[in-house]
Amino acid sequence: MDVRKPASSPKRAADTVNAARQQFTPARRSTAFLLTAGLVGALFLVSLVSAGYGAYDIPVGDVIASAQHHLGLGGKPLDRVGESVLWNVRLPRVVLALLVGASLGCAGALMQGVFGNPLAEPGVIGISAGAAVGAVASIAFGLSFFGNWTITACAFVAGLATVLLVYVLSRAGGKTEVVTLILTGIAVNAFAGALIGLFIFFADNAQITQITFWQLGSLSQATWPKVLAVLPCALLGLLIAPFYARKLDLLALGERPARHLGVDVERLRIALVLAVALLTASAVAVAGIITFVGLLVPHLLRMAHGPGHRFLIPGSALGGALVLAVGDLAARTIAEPAELPLGVLTALFGSPFFFWLLRRTRRKQGGWA
Repeated sequence: MDVRKPASSPKRAADTVNAARQQFTPARRSTAFLLTAGLVGALFLVSLVSAGYGAYDIPVGDVIASAQHHLGLGGKPLDRVGESVLWNVRLPRVVLALLVGASLGCAGALMQGVFGNPLAEPGVIGISAGAAVGAVASIAFGLSFFGNWTITACAFVAGLATVLLVYVLSRAGGKTEVVTLILTGIAVNAFAGALIGLFIFFADNAQITQITFWQLGSLSQATWPKVLAVLPCALLGLLIAPFYARKLDLLALGERPARHLGVDVERLRIALVLAVALLTASAVAVAGIITFVGLLVPHLLRMAHGPGHRFLIPGSALGGALVLAVGDLAARTIAEPAELPLGVLTALFGSPFFFWLLRRTRRKQGGWA
């Protein structure tokens, strides 16, 4: 029996190389190019519409002219009120939506690659809730040791602790099982909810208002300082992630073939866990708990293009930014002049998709047992 094991590794390695090559056929590359171009074009159009549409309407042409004026490319400025609304209210919100959406979409793609199953997502398995506990705790206790960075730092530490806890508890026999992952996420979310409830009980009215913001998820308090606070963390995570695409493709075929091809699996997982915690914590720190973006976007792109991470990771970032930009536009215009919580909207649309995905996965596997 031992003689057969060395022979199986080269075979699995060859299968891995062949699968990797199949992901980059001309047809696949053409699909990836079209999807990327479509996402970028849709993102540009949605951003323009979101910047101009609202209680104070600004025509798209005027938005472009004002942007050209500020960039020194001609154009012309708007009136005083229009300039203030566009540059101090709308654009910070649009940019923040793009950053948060890209972070959550990319984190979802990384989580699914790291855990090796299609149901992993920062919100579903409790990372968002854990990061929110850190942010809420800093509010409830009035912490300010890092100044404007205190909430982000607390959210990052709590998010990192949560993802490490879920990773350890979900592994059994050298692998991560879907059911264990989901049940662990349920337990972590329940515990995080209990901690948030405890903080609310001891908080004053001003703190309760801030804590409610984290629970519901919203971009209504977007400002340029908040954009600058989340920008370094989000960009760092988004720039690091694509460099691990090839290793994630190898890991998708099993740990043993990946190790045979030179992938340090544990080091890879630790690095990506840190990247996921960085992306999720930065998003939660400024927008609160927004779930299902990291679950829905990678799945839609995987259905359209395939499982290759070289497109899936940057594509999920673009798709997440698009979904959140559309969601934020809907949140502030559907019930105008009131504003719906963004996290509530994403959960309303994401929950049915998650239920369908569970049913589909169970049917393909022939049951969980």
